[in-house]
Amino acid sequence: MSHTKTPAAAPKVGFVSLGCPKNLVDSERILTELRNEGYQVVPTYDDAEVVIVNTCGFIDSAVQE
Repeated sequence: MSHTKTPAAAPKVGFVSLGCPKNLVDSERILTELRNEGYQVVPTYDDAEVVIVNTCGFIDSAVQE
């Protein structure tokens, strides 16, 4: 994420985290940065203008782990 000033009308963001438990840590970091940059994280996708899907590319190996 850049540290530029977020526009006054920053999009409302929906967020979903899929995949391994390690991915949850990344998701929390992303959500924190979005909030710090002024984005409003909304609880439902119906209210979101943008939806971010954070997924794990190693789902099978993570399940085995």
